Amino acid sequence: MDSNNKPPLILLVGPTAVGKTEIAIQLAERLNGEIISADSRLFYRGMDIGTAKPTREEQARVPHHLIDIANPDEILNLAVFQQKAREAIKDIHSRGKLPFLVGGTGQYIRAVTEGWTPPEVKPDVRLRAELERLKDENGLEWLHDKLGSLDPVAAEKIDARNYRRTIRALEVIMTTGRKFSGQRAQGNSPYQLITIGLSRPRAELYERVDQRIEAMFANGFLDEVKGLIENGFSPTLPTMSAIGYRECVEALEGRIRLEEAKQAIRRATRVFVRRQANWFKESDPKIRWFAVKDGVVGEIESYIRKLS
Repeated sequence: MDSNNKPPLILLVGPTAVGKTEIAIQLAERLNGEIISADSRLFYRGMDIGTAKPTREEQARVPHHLIDIANPDEILNLAVFQQKAREAIKDIHSRGKLPFLVGGTGQYIRAVTEGWTPPEVKPDVRLRAELERLKDENGLEWLHDKLGSLDPVAAEKIDARNYRRTIRALEVIMTTGRKFSGQRAQGNSPYQLITIGLSRPRAELYERVDQRIEAMFANGFLDEVKGLIENGFSPTLPTMSAIGYRECVEALEGRIRLEEAKQAIRRATRVFVRRQANWFKESDPKIRWFAVKDGVVGEIESYIRKLS
């Protein structure tokens, strides 16, 4: 699989609700593989339903890595994830198995596969406090628009709701005087990459998103969020600003009705799907795209075996 002696890594990407979880498991079963999650929402214990985390039964079919590795009040930054992912890949290779890096969080995937060196800018407590104050006074959109005026590329790839990342980007820009998007030093990939993209028609994808949201609430999403709060995890934590969790908090506090929460989650997820497409484009020649349909797992398996 590697003509240049680099260890192999299968990268499986695609938007939310496209079907990555089941397809990754089937491929890993067929190809003696193990799965490393590159979805930043899956790191946190107790956040299961709202993140569509693989079930215990699914995780038992093949080994999974980097799921449930932190509590919701422990924030894993990009550098920590990069280190943990590379350690997991090395461990999988050492046992003669094939690693699959699976997810939809583009920056986490690129940090591992493209040899990113995250900007070495130490946190500036005063600057962060000032940006937090401005965010509280003017709102999330204002903060994100500020980033957009300074670094449109970074703003395009950072969700406006993820104000922690917006503040970090602004902090780096204001500290260094250079764009955040241009400071991720890239080296050669340490892996022989085979990148698989999964796609569905946008209308079909949105329908699957809607079905998933209804299933989440039927399976106790509100109770999950209520339990996290009762266990001492503040609703103001960055992890609790993930799509779905913030809306559930608002519903539990009586600020919006349940149907309004569902509608807000649908809208936010559609925006997220579009942002994911900015990271992994169907025009990218490095990605081999497969339309999800009957028999697609066999097609992908054959493609990977041809390159091995």
